[in-house]
Amino acid sequence: MNPCAAAVRGLDWRLVTVLAETPLTGWWPVRVLLLVALVGAGLLAWWLRRRWARVTLAAVAFVLAVVNVLAAVNASYGYYLTVGQVIGLPGRDAASLRQLGQSGVPGSGRLVTITIPGPASHFDARPAQVYLPPAWFARPRPKLPVVVLLHGTPGAPGDWTGGGDATTTLDSWAAGHGGRAPIVVMPDINGEFDADSECVDGPAGRAETYLARDVPAFVTSRFFTQPPGAQWAVAGLSEGGSCALTLALRHPETFAAFADFSGLAGPRSGDGNDLGDTVPTLFAGSTVDFEAHEPAWLLAHRRYPGLSGWFEVGDADDDPLAAARTLEPAAARAGITTRLVVVPGGGHDFVLWRQAFADALPWLVSRVSG
Repeated sequence: MNPCAAAVRGLDWRLVTVLAETPLTGWWPVRVLLLVALVGAGLLAWWLRRRWARVTLAAVAFVLAVVNVLAAVNASYGYYLTVGQVIGLPGRDAASLRQLGQSGVPGSGRLVTITIPGPASHFDARPAQVYLPPAWFARPRPKLPVVVLLHGTPGAPGDWTGGGDATTTLDSWAAGHGGRAPIVVMPDINGEFDADSECVDGPAGRAETYLARDVPAFVTSRFFTQPPGAQWAVAGLSEGGSCALTLALRHPETFAAFADFSGLAGPRSGDGNDLGDTVPTLFAGSTVDFEAHEPAWLLAHRRYPGLSGWFEVGDADDDPLAAARTLEPAAARAGITTRLVVVPGGGHDFVLWRQAFADALPWLVSRVSG
């Protein structure tokens, strides 16, 4: 057993897991602290008059300098992604990611199930799924763009790789582009199978903060991606489609493109476009907060230069069709580059959503691969 791992066997398992999953690729405070310690040790060695103290502190300073350089090199190449990978702590996901990272460049992408914590939101999310394209395994590892792909309700993150067959679509794209494709992150948006957060911060939890802050922070540090912004997109089906639109409109600094597959006109509690329960259930009675999440209001009061949006819906899906036909021209008037695809005979089902993701993927990639 690794000695470091043995030393922590008696600690609470949750603390061990947190330490094991601490990311290294974005761990700038540690490098800063190491540099400060290096300077401090050097000054102390100069000030002390005893020769043995100078020699000892000089050795410590040398070690700190080496560690500082190694940390910076690791952050640049993303070889060790977590503390657990370095010292052998048994993090939930470290071992599987480490094994993937040592296996060379695969012929197809790999799907990883991983827990994305919520330090800012404290949102109790189920494990996410992450698609890593073949290019992610190359050395040096390229910084790839990201597509955040949202499920609906009832549902779970695995819906996109099950009924949505997203992995097949992504592998096909990667095969035609030298193994390069976006990293696709499929997080939990509801916390439970039949919950309905509508991706807002409300009485049921801070889902918006989780998706707009916690998920991007974790993904960039763990998977060494492009930073949020020009090379990030968000897409989703049904509730997830409405979420993708609203998140992009409220956080254009995080997402440069969105794809709305069969979404409604905005956050809605219950079926269809009935607003009866929406304001009290999702926004604790605040009509101001509701308006600030309503796409039609946002598009009428703000401009979105540089944002791109794809709407796809079946012509047999009445409420989402009406929403798309209203929101797409409103988005265009607000400065968004838009596309609207209406699928003949399409319904509110995975037959439509599989096609929609395949239709939109080349367009999304073109928007986030600048």
